[in-house]
Amino acid sequence: MTKIENLTHEAFSSVVKKILLAIIVMTPFIAQNANSDATDDLLSGVEWRFVGPYRGGRVLAVAGVSNDTQTYFFGSAHGGVWKTKDAGLNWKNVSDRFFNFPSIGGLDVSASNPNVIYAGTGEGLQRQYISAGDGVYKSTDGGETWENVGLKETRHISRVRVHPTNPDIAFVAAMGDMFGPNPERGVYRTQDGGTTWEQVLYKGETTGSVDLAIAAQNPNIIFSSMNHHVTYPWDEESGGPTSGLFKSTDGGDTWIDVSHNPGMPTGMLGKVGIAISGADSDRIYAFVEADKAEGGIYRTDDGGASWQRVHYNPAHLEIPNS
Repeated sequence: MTKIENLTHEAFSSVVKKILLAIIVMTPFIAQNANSDATDDLLSGVEWRFVGPYRGGRVLAVAGVSNDTQTYFFGSAHGGVWKTKDAGLNWKNVSDRFFNFPSIGGLDVSASNPNVIYAGTGEGLQRQYISAGDGVYKSTDGGETWENVGLKETRHISRVRVHPTNPDIAFVAAMGDMFGPNPERGVYRTQDGGTTWEQVLYKGETTGSVDLAIAAQNPNIIFSSMNHHVTYPWDEESGGPTSGLFKSTDGGDTWIDVSHNPGMPTGMLGKVGIAISGADSDRIYAFVEADKAEGGIYRTDDGGASWQRVHYNPAHLEIPNS
């Protein structure tokens, strides 16, 4: 199996989060200035600052409350779920006493009912030193209390997405066991608030779901990236013939492979990060790990039918000796 090693995991995670944050920041401006050209002035007033807290380890999951600029949640690699009601001035851990495992890989707040929150346990960033989880936890009171709603054998969850208008529908991207094969990988869907789950996308017992995105304007459109990965104490595998980018247009019932549509890399893929524009569900950004120096940031304006690479940095994206 070819191993893709063009990015360290820390670099991959860091770049993806920066891209997603930039898109989140830009979306309102794009929507308000649909008929004007974007300039550097749009972001001239944006300044980044650290908002804490000073514990909890890496942060892989962040979610805010719609129409509330003060309330946010984040899930840390080792410190559970935290909540702020004052835009980051103060934080409170809301998962202690409820979660059996404090490692959080995915987190999302329902846009239609912000009292409903889903958290997936088990850090989803592939590495040798990593903590597993025991499935999905759900809160129906804004994070005050939680209950485990299943998928305990998924072990590592990389993303959780809630349907934008129905809090009972949620999707989970499960990486699965980092250190061995297990069938509890892929994309899961609940349509009854977590009472039952169904595996709607599966590509094998060594292929997990890395990322997942739902189009805000048309929630029947869903993208998920899958990646073959196995971690050993001394090494790891990432990328393979079962890796790829998949799209559903019927809410997760069926999926098509858009990995090698025109403009995308022709060789083997690894991890892929995904972001769908909030203003245009046909515009999708993909941060692609690939063989033969074909990695980079790709964009489609036709829902994945064709792509173009819009950014490439050999220092970060070229695979040594490929």
